[in-house]
Formats: sequence, structure tokens, C-alpha cells
Amino acid sequence: MYGLLRVSGAIDWVNDRLGRLANLLVLLCCIVSAGNAMVRYAFDYSSNGWLEVQWYMFAFIVMMGAAYTYKRNEHVRVEIFYLFLSERGQHWLDLIGAIVFLIPVCVLLAILSWPFFMQSYSIDEISGNAGGLLRWPVKVLLPAGFALLALQGVSEIIKRVAALRGYYRVDARYERPTQ
Repeated sequence: MYGLLRVSGAIDWVNDRLGRLANLLVLLCCIVSAGNAMVRYAFDYSSNGWLEVQWYMFAFIVMMGAAYTYKRNEHVRVEIFYLFLSERGQHWLDLIGAIVFLIPVCVLLAILSWPFFMQSYSIDEISGNAGGLLRWPVKVLLPAGFALLALQGVSEIIKRVAALRGYYRVDARYERPTQ
């Protein structure tokens, strides 16, 4: 079990680093957006490349941030049953949800999005907009993001099984988002 927990820790480490990078990109995206708007209004100059850089950063934030959010137990969940379960029941629900829903869907989406990326990569696709960027770097984020989310699902399964066996303590507290 301890070997699997080390694998889980490695997966967590990778997704933590990518999630922190995604957090930094939120700030950078705001700076690029504000700078682009100021240049457009002050100098009547705009570049499609800068707009696409923002889109690419948003794509990275979403696709790489999903696994990070799941790791931190801040993802969206159906609270109807979860809040009424004991900690052990929550572990079982998380375990079943990851095995039955999360991992199969993420693997399917990673597989289905791979040809989308490969086609773009093979033709060295470029944006149709003047001054646009290469498209394949952003398209690789789809299979990569779903693969990382599936891997984080594996990590969470390992931690839940270890918690159910008494080898590991999982903080399964879930707080309702304030509205």
C-alpha cells in the first residue's frame, strides 16, 4: 500500500505544480488582456496573436487546473447524498464515482481528442486570423488535461482505499461554495 501511496504522491506533486502554474497564468492573462486593451485604445493597434495568447492561457488554466481542483477537493459535486454520509461513506462514494464515472469518461475524452490534436500537429495548423498562432500547442491541452485528470482520479482512488484500510488520512471535508 505504501508503494501505491508514493505513486499517488508523485501524481499529486505533478498536478500541484501544474495547478500553481495555472494560478499564475490567471494573473498573467489579466495583464495581457489589460495591456492589449490599453494598446488598442491608446495607439489604435491590436494583434490577433495577443488575443489568441489569452485564449491559450485560458485553455491551460481550465485543462491543467481541473486535476489540481480535484486534488484539492474543490470540484463540483452533487451534495444531495454526500453531506449526509459519514466520512467512511464519503470515501466510498468518492471511490465509486472515480472508478465508474471520472476515469472512464476522462480516458474516453483523452482518446477522442488525440486525433484532433494529431491532425492539427501533422499539418502544422495555424490560426486563420492575421497574426494568429500555431493551433496544435493549444489542442494538445485537451488530451493532456483529461489524462492528468484521470491520473488524479487514480491518485484519489489510491488515497481512498488507503483511508478505508486505515493507512492514510484523507481530509474529505467539503464546504458548500458561498453564493
